[in-house]
Amino acid sequence: MAIEHVVLVGGGVMGNGIAQVAAQAGLSVTVVDISDEALEGTHRRIARSLERLVGRSALSSGEADAVMGRIAMTTDLEAAAAQADHAIETVVEDLAVKEDVLRRLDAACRDDVILASNTSQFSISRLAAATGRPDRVIGSHWFNPPVVMNLIEVIRGVETSDETLAATLDLARRYGKETIVCNKDTPGFITSRLIVLLALEAMRILEEGIADAEDINKACVLAFGHAMGPLDTIDFSGLDTTLKVASAMTEQYGERFLPPQNLRALVNGGHLGRKTGRGFSDYGTAR
Repeated sequence: MAIEHVVLVGGGVMGNGIAQVAAQAGLSVTVVDISDEALEGTHRRIARSLERLVGRSALSSGEADAVMGRIAMTTDLEAAAAQADHAIETVVEDLAVKEDVLRRLDAACRDDVILASNTSQFSISRLAAATGRPDRVIGSHWFNPPVVMNLIEVIRGVETSDETLAATLDLARRYGKETIVCNKDTPGFITSRLIVLLALEAMRILEEGIADAEDINKACVLAFGHAMGPLDTIDFSGLDTTLKVASAMTEQYGERFLPPQNLRALVNGGHLGRKTGRGFSDYGTAR
């Protein structure tokens, strides 16, 4: 089945970037969120991103306008899903919320539509069990910011079909992205297990007073060739998300993923990273 219209549920930190990538690839996109206010924020973030691309001469003004013209927004999930050729959820990293969204998409989408989840940790098989089409449910884990990051981690559930995997990989190529495939449905997949473990150790080094955040990040950038240090990465993706992921992975893998107190303290204080203006570094204003 040809995929020409993508429905994306959740226009937040990840969702707005994924919507932009799909629209830049020439697909029509409908973003679904819980309120008009949330959708206005999504619209602003995409518009600013496109303005930056125009400023760098990566897009013309006409091309940016065309991309924006391919993106619609609504609070009506069922109406949007009825028109979908492909659906992806990018809602908060909460199992019950994701299961509810997938259940609703399953009821409203055509039977042939693949349902993808952008989860960074939850079992795809468990998410698929919330639907009546487990063979057409797959993990499609993007990285922040989606417009810049070139990788999509694709995760098979126990019942994900070969056809679903092939269609998902083909769609990623249309987006201009590289892929890796996680063939075993385990919590954290490949990338979250790696980055969360590194980030938690970086937090412990900071908490123990061995080095400050700047030097911890600098060590990983200059010694290991990372594009961004682990604490900067967590600030970018959100401390609240990291805490949820680490807590869930502790249950699966044990104390090596136990979140340190400095992470808990920052989240409890409402300091969630760039989106609030402060995380392990102080950004002054929300970004």
